[in-house]
Amino acid sequence: MITEQKKQNMKLIIAIFLLVLILILVAIMLLKYEVEGEQDMPFKLSKIIIVSTAQGVDKEESDLPWDFNVYQKNDVNFYIDANEKTKNNNDLLIKSVEISNIVVEKAPEKGTVKAYMPNSNAGGKFVYSDEFLVNEKLTYKGASQSSSTNLEVGSKGGEVYISFCNTDIGRYSSKDTKEQIKQDGSLLKKIDATMEQISYTVSFDLTIETTKNKYKANIVLDMPTGNLIEEGRTYLEKTDMKDIAFKRVK
Repeated sequence: MITEQKKQNMKLIIAIFLLVLILILVAIMLLKYEVEGEQDMPFKLSKIIIVSTAQGVDKEESDLPWDFNVYQKNDVNFYIDANEKTKNNNDLLIKSVEISNIVVEKAPEKGTVKAYMPNSNAGGKFVYSDEFLVNEKLTYKGASQSSSTNLEVGSKGGEVYISFCNTDIGRYSSKDTKEQIKQDGSLLKKIDATMEQISYTVSFDLTIETTKNKYKANIVLDMPTGNLIEEGRTYLEKTDMKDIAFKRVK
């Protein structure tokens, strides 16, 4: 015959078992969230494109026909799209997209890595001068459509840009007026730089703020892409975002 005390003990054991089970399930859900992040964001990062090349930046007050520093640049484009439900919801918009906490995780053997915003003047998308350096963060405001020169991103989805440039890798000088100079990765050959010497890894936070919530993910990228020295200009398109977990910012 089961005594009242035994009944109470059994109830206690069952309660403890259920509590432990609930805690395990919660821990599994939290771990899954940490690894996978938000699964139904109104706006998602759908694609990252990296275009890598090199260019010569002329030295001032030089009498030589060819006298420049070699920079290796990586233009990064982020594509942000609305999901199907968000497309028809006029109240759910992108307020801003921010790139912050930029860290050079692995520095190159040659050169210094700097981040640049798109230039607001006429001409090319990026100008590698101190005027356009990204210091603490780069913020794109939501607008009717994306505009890199105005640092705006479409409120229903669009593109944002940043460029990571390895500056002052080396200097090239020549008196040969007939020499053909090509503004691409082949310049690295002229200063005897190898891919191993110029390769680096950069990390940063990408934050998408909507009219309802804010989401942030840490992104790590290896640069430059491909065999830049031989190809001159390389292109990488990333559409698999399983390694990038966006989490809600409270």
